[in-house]
Amino acid sequence: MIKEVFLTPFQKFVKIESFSGILLLLATILALIWANSPYGDIYREIWQYDIGVVTESFEFKKPLILWINDGLMAIFFFLIGLEIKRELLIGELNSPKKIAFPLIGALGGMLVPVVFFLVLNQNPETTKGWGIPMATDIAFSLAILNALGKRVPLSLKVFLTAFAIVDDIGAVLVIALFYSGSINITLLLIALAMLVVLYILSYKGVYSRFLMFFFGIIIWFLFLKSGIHPTVAGILLAFSVPIRQKIDTSTFLEQLENVYNDIKTASVLKKPILSTEQIQHIDDLEDWSSKFQSPLQHLEHNLHGWVAYFIIPIFALANAGVLISGSENLEIALVTNIIICLVLGKGIGISLIVFLAKKIKLIEVPSEISFRHILGVSFIAGIGFTMAIFIASLAFASTPEFIDSAKIGILIGSLISAIIGYFILRSASSKTQS
Repeated sequence: MIKEVFLTPFQKFVKIESFSGILLLLATILALIWANSPYGDIYREIWQYDIGVVTESFEFKKPLILWINDGLMAIFFFLIGLEIKRELLIGELNSPKKIAFPLIGALGGMLVPVVFFLVLNQNPETTKGWGIPMATDIAFSLAILNALGKRVPLSLKVFLTAFAIVDDIGAVLVIALFYSGSINITLLLIALAMLVVLYILSYKGVYSRFLMFFFGIIIWFLFLKSGIHPTVAGILLAFSVPIRQKIDTSTFLEQLENVYNDIKTASVLKKPILSTEQIQHIDDLEDWSSKFQSPLQHLEHNLHGWVAYFIIPIFALANAGVLISGSENLEIALVTNIIICLVLGKGIGISLIVFLAKKIKLIEVPSEISFRHILGVSFIAGIGFTMAIFIASLAFASTPEFIDSAKIGILIGSLISAIIGYFILRSASSKTQS
């Protein structure tokens, strides 16, 4: 129990992501079984059911799966944006020395799989799926590392987390630049103007969750209608959340002591309920606590559980249900290409570029991380589940058989990557311990 209390914030983050990986796996298995069961038609009908607002003068309806992929996933990207901003300002990416190691690895993990895909692809109709093998699923990846326990150094988990965040930045840029539709400049400029207002208010120290939520809904809708994928709005909105506190630690401690003394003074008469004065002091404590918390950290903390335990599993349940029995319609070349890109593209790309960068002293690798650790985590980075499926749904939106083919390739490639990475790291750990 005491150990749980004194877990570092990063270790708590790993625990959340690891359990999220287990939920993801269960949701994926459930989706596959359901989609291929006698109730498969119900599975497909549920996600295609239209939900929205319809009036005489206005209609806004979307299938449930698009509410998940465009709506709930915008919250997922909002959280990614908060994590990216925190890491860039005060975390593992806040200096050239810190960012060099994961940045180099991420570049190899993004560019090599893309090159593999373009070289191996022979069908012009599937070329636009080149972005699918780029990203790494942090939940599944950390779940694998966590399964190895203390045999994996904490610095390797830090590397994988920082690497995945850089990976996410690349994937977001790819989605914004290459997987958005025809752009309505007017609507986009209005959305960007609203974002600028939020940025200016944040710079001036003015922050309101209600204002951000109100602006966020409008900005999300404008991005959706402008042709830019609305999840990009989530990333941009996150950067308007200030990281600095309204009061410093010394001021908070001083006020905390004042409130403590006031409550102690007001507690002379021992009663089973609080007095009006005590309630006022508790309200003051809540007010000072909210001023002491970083708005970004507070939002990130509150959203992490919802995203890890609800949004991502729901996304997996809605998107992983591939009809295996309909394999005659699959694009086998696409399936094979994605498997190779995830397994070999990531495995070779990351480990090779890190090895070369270390040789020419471009980066400094922590002493407790061996090359076998790098090789193992490189293969684990081939688990591209969430972001890969998301990009596949954008790349082949008009070709369902390509989406199913891509999903099967992603599932198989991710599974193979996980198994290879796990056994390499297990052998690396055994060798280190011996």
